Amino acid sequence: MSEIPPGQAADTARLLGIVNASWMTQAVRVAAELGIPDLLADGPRSASDLARASGTHAPSLRRLLRALVTLDVCREEPAGTYALTSMGRLLRTDADGSVRSWAIYWGSHVWNEWAHLIDSITTGRSSREPAAGSGGFGPMEGDPALAAVFNAAMAEMTRLATRGIVAGYDFSGFSRIADIGGGYGELLGAVLTANPDASGVLFDLEHAIAHARPHLEKAGVANRCELVAGSFFEAVPAGADAYLLKSVLHDWDDEHSRAILTTVRRAVGGSARLLLVERLMPEHVEPVDAHRTLARTDLHMLVAHAAQERTEAEFRALLGATGFTVTAVTPISATGMTVIEAAPV
Repeated sequence: MSEIPPGQAADTARLLGIVNASWMTQAVRVAAELGIPDLLADGPRSASDLARASGTHAPSLRRLLRALVTLDVCREEPAGTYALTSMGRLLRTDADGSVRSWAIYWGSHVWNEWAHLIDSITTGRSSREPAAGSGGFGPMEGDPALAAVFNAAMAEMTRLATRGIVAGYDFSGFSRIADIGGGYGELLGAVLTANPDASGVLFDLEHAIAHARPHLEKAGVANRCELVAGSFFEAVPAGADAYLLKSVLHDWDDEHSRAILTTVRRAVGGSARLLLVERLMPEHVEPVDAHRTLARTDLHMLVAHAAQERTEAEFRALLGATGFTVTAVTPISATGMTVIEAAPV
C-alpha cells in the first residue's frame, strides 16, 4: 500500500467536513422550527421536558440537543439539562438580531432547490421551477405561509445590515426616500429613524406590503411612510429624491435588471439619486471567508432565480445601458455590502 502523501490526511478531513456540513443546516433548522430556543428562553430544561413542550420523541430530541451542543447552539448542564448559548439565543423569535426565519427558510424551502444545482450549472436556468413548481417569486403568490417565512427571513437579513448601511452612507440630503422592493420596510424604517425630517415610500408586491405596517409602527415611522403595492416591472412611485434598491438586482438576470432600472429611470427626476445596495463580486476570488460568502450567494441566485451577484464593472454597464451614470461607490465594510450611487443622464 502506497504511503499517504504529507498533508493529504488534513486535506481529506477538511474536504469531508465540507461535504458533510449539510447535517448542521438541518439540525439548526429543526431546532428553530420546533421552537427549542424559545422554550429555553427562561433557563435550562431537560430533554424530556422539552419533548413534552414541543410534541417530539424524547430520546430523539435528546440526540438533537447533543448535536446542538457540539455546534455551540446549546450547552449541557451538570444536571443533564440544556441551556442556550449566546449564539443559540439568535434562534429565538424575540432575539435582537434573530436569524430564526432565515434558518427555517434556508433549511426547508431552499434546501430542495440546491439539490438541483447540477441542473442549473448544465442549463443556466433556475432550479426553483422543478423543485417548487414555479420559478422566481411565483411560489409565494399562492402560499401565504411561504411568503411569510420568506419576508421574515429577508427582514432578518436586512436588519443585520441596516445599522452599517445607515452609519456608512449619508442619507441626510434626501427629503423623500422610496425603497423599491423593500419588503417589510426594515431598511427604510432604520433610514427614517436616523433622518427624522425625511419621509418615505415603501414599494413591493402585495404579499409584503400587506404585512409591513406593524414593522414601520414598531420603528415609530409609520406616519412618515406611504405604503404602495405594485410591480417594479410596470411602474414605481414618482416624486422621491432618492430611490433605494437593496439586494434587488441580484435576484434578476441582466435582461430583467435592465427592465427594472428602466422603470425606475422613468420615475427618477433630474436631481434625484438611485442607490443600489448590493454585494460586489471581486474580479478574482480567493479561498477566504468573504469570497466564500459571495460564492454562496452567487450560486444561490443561480439556483433560485437564474440570476447572479455582479462586479462593479457589471453594475456600471447595467446602469449605463438604462440612463444612469455612477456618481459614488461606498463600501459598507461592516456588512459586506456596497452602496452604488447613480444619477440620471
